[in-house]
Amino acid sequence: MTDSKCGETIEHLTRRGLFDRFGAGLCGAALTGLLQNNGSSVAANETMRLPDLVPKPSPSVPKANSVIHLFMNGGPSQMDLFDPKPELDRHHGESYFSKIAGEVERPESAGKLLRSSFKFAQHGQCGMWVSDVMPYLAQCVDDIAMIRSVHTVNLTHEVALFQLHSGRAFSGYPALGAWVTYALGSENQNIPAYVVLDDPQGLPTNRGQNWQSGFLPPVYQGTRFRASGEPLLHLKREFEEPDRVTLRERLLRSVLDREHLGGRPHQPQLDARIASYELAARMQLAAVDALDLNQETEATLQMYGVNDPITDSYGRRCLIARRLIERGVRFVQLYINGQVWDHHDNLTRRMKQVCGRTDKPVAALLNDLKQRGLFDSVLVLWGGEMGRLPIAQLSGEESTAGRDHNKNAMVQWFAGAGIKAGTVVGATDDLGMSAVENRVSVTDWHATILALLGYDYKQLSYSRNGLEERLTGVGEARVINEIMAWEGFNRFLLSASRKSLLSSR
Repeated sequence: MTDSKCGETIEHLTRRGLFDRFGAGLCGAALTGLLQNNGSSVAANETMRLPDLVPKPSPSVPKANSVIHLFMNGGPSQMDLFDPKPELDRHHGESYFSKIAGEVERPESAGKLLRSSFKFAQHGQCGMWVSDVMPYLAQCVDDIAMIRSVHTVNLTHEVALFQLHSGRAFSGYPALGAWVTYALGSENQNIPAYVVLDDPQGLPTNRGQNWQSGFLPPVYQGTRFRASGEPLLHLKREFEEPDRVTLRERLLRSVLDREHLGGRPHQPQLDARIASYELAARMQLAAVDALDLNQETEATLQMYGVNDPITDSYGRRCLIARRLIERGVRFVQLYINGQVWDHHDNLTRRMKQVCGRTDKPVAALLNDLKQRGLFDSVLVLWGGEMGRLPIAQLSGEESTAGRDHNKNAMVQWFAGAGIKAGTVVGATDDLGMSAVENRVSVTDWHATILALLGYDYKQLSYSRNGLEERLTGVGEARVINEIMAWEGFNRFLLSASRKSLLSSR
């Protein structure tokens, strides 16, 4: 038998002829695949499981059903808020730079040890230390669990933000909120599952990358709501018509969209776009009510600081967060403009300003969740992407000094569902430079959040290019069981440990 192209018999095929025939076969296979993918058969797409936001059960019984993340951009100073250091007072003004030269981002402006200008006192039945710059949160310490020993991987904001929000020190990976909605879906199909309430004064560092879906389907990314004016533009219908007519129009549009999508499988962007338009349409009937603060009492508005020039913006967002969670939204994230906690100079003045903007609304949110019976099902998180150094960063007089970045120590606190309230976990060294006792990594922080939502961190994964990707990466993590208070958590840990042991055999 002779091959017409190569002029060779099959029995005496040369190496060159073999590869030539092999290449032609690959082209044919590729063409067949393209023709199949561009076909118009809806049946070809019916075998695919399209990403959705329908509620999904956790593998284990969860304590928290939803999350509010109060993210403090810039890196709040732990030794000026929650971690008093008497030794820092005693050694104020002494040189220390030579011992930490490699840990300073801007060595040219590094000064001497700098004590806190704020006064600390113990509060609540638990006796937790809080400085006088946060008088409202000081009244809520019996409701929170403070972790003083968190550490991260990098001194720069951009990298530290990626690490905290996505578990990786670089861009392109899904945010925590995207992982949570991928795992659990949403209890309300008429409002986005993952809502971001950013500051009208400006976007945070890394902008929308903080709430991206990464390699997860785009339907899981965060949706921005504005806190002033209309939270979402063009949400209202252009003209009035009976709701029944509107719903029939949307049903017809949905049928046509699915027909169009059926002929174009493996295109998550198209699926996400259709899902977004459908959600936007449903929101015309549902979201306006959720975002209407006029339904709140005057006492509630005052409690959050709404209509006060200092607290109005953040107070509105905290109140909107409660209203969204109340209506079944899974994950709500609040930001402040830019890097408002990044106090390289004028630490005392700027700390008072940012605490003045946020302290009262945060305390109001905790109290409001309690009085509405939501505190036992909602997990509240507070913290930034890094901490600050115990030495001064000088730009002139000592009175205008600030603090540089510190990756070795920062504070995060938890409140609400499943949390052992009034608890302090971990400790830093005598000067607040590094976490030394019960150290907690960002990966541990992520694993703990997932545990409260009913997931062993190794269970939540997404297949990508042959890898099982996880929020916590490939390394080991430790759930911070010292802050856990819910019955059955030890059984959860034991069950997760057994599953891990069995999978390794």
